[in-house]
Amino acid sequence: MRRSWTRCARAIAVGTVSLILVAACSGSGGSDSAGGGTVTLKINFWGDFGLQDLKAKYEAANPNVKIQLNSGEYNAQHEDLQKKLVAGSGAADIAAVDEGFMVQFRSQADKFVNLLDKGAGQYESRYLPWKWKQSLAADGGTQIGLGTDVGGLAMCYRTDLFAAAGLPTERDQVSALWPTWDRFIEVGQQYTAKTNKKFIDAGSNLFNPVLGQQPVGFYDTSDQLRMDGGPKVAFDYTVKAIQAGLSANLASFQADWDKGFTSGAFAVLACPAWMLGHIKDTAPGTEGKWDIAAVPGGGGNWGGSFLTIPKQSRHVDEAYRLLEWLIQPEQQIEVFKKVGNLPSQPALYADPAIADFRNPFFNDAPVGQIFPKMAQGLTPQYLGRKNGPTRVAVENVINRVQNRTLAPDAAWAEAIKEAEKAARS
Repeated sequence: MRRSWTRCARAIAVGTVSLILVAACSGSGGSDSAGGGTVTLKINFWGDFGLQDLKAKYEAANPNVKIQLNSGEYNAQHEDLQKKLVAGSGAADIAAVDEGFMVQFRSQADKFVNLLDKGAGQYESRYLPWKWKQSLAADGGTQIGLGTDVGGLAMCYRTDLFAAAGLPTERDQVSALWPTWDRFIEVGQQYTAKTNKKFIDAGSNLFNPVLGQQPVGFYDTSDQLRMDGGPKVAFDYTVKAIQAGLSANLASFQADWDKGFTSGAFAVLACPAWMLGHIKDTAPGTEGKWDIAAVPGGGGNWGGSFLTIPKQSRHVDEAYRLLEWLIQPEQQIEVFKKVGNLPSQPALYADPAIADFRNPFFNDAPVGQIFPKMAQGLTPQYLGRKNGPTRVAVENVINRVQNRTLAPDAAWAEAIKEAEKAARS
């Protein structure tokens, strides 16, 4: 999940997306439950991973385990995990890490349990090859995470708001409206001219999907900052949309953003698979008013998370058993059907439970076909060690443009300056 979101969030957010499972435990080693007492595995997360139902199910089957769920904000959760790793205490029993932060954490592989030592190598063949490699440390022998989901991209839109603006509402017709991001902005201008309402939720939520489609993101495989490639393309489209008056300027996973889903503050947003659960949870009264169309510019990925076990956990054995259970097909399919998070294990895409699934909330959109097709065709970007902080720094510049505290013609130079600062930090 991703998630600037963010699986994410919440996310993720969907999540984009995504989830961090953070515990206030310290120490290391196996388990202190040998005496038969109850073990508490504390989970801190953003977005909707469908954990509430899974928690009850797991606890019923494992009466000696209690799971504590604690929701937090996407960026703050990653920052908190980093602080706890540096401090040497207070980190998670299980911690989910979004793809945008994975390189940062896998470069600290010595602070996480090597899941290969727990037998996780048996699952490698189940995963999309690139997903397995994303959480594999540079030594090739340390796997710090097992993937939960991927964030294949689409666009979610309000059919009632499109109809009111005189735009088509059928998903194939809507997809045909915007083969490119230039056309997407033109459609947005038509919408705002007709309705005097905003078209998209936020500039940053345009920036991220466009960036995700570029061959190179913020960093090349040598971890060198490359702002003049993909980031410049995404930034230019974002500023163009803001200047065209399309953005409602609503910060993701904040109260006003959540209200926007029900109030009609925006008509369309980039929609990784993990976003579906957030829309459903946030705006239950809009069931049947949403549908899903293709993303401009083709495919892309935004978000997708991994479950990790920091060595600080006092309950490593129990944590691994829970982690292993969460990635099994039965749980992965249940989460997909409940909140939309698309599994990282492609064999599941052929399971009728996914392949034939249509989401009633989204006008019976064939999500079991839409999102797997995106995921299987992905060639993901390399996401550098400082990708997460760099993305946050550039998003902050975009927000300043939206808030009219930074002139658009000065914004790109400011984005470069802030990205370079994040890269050095």
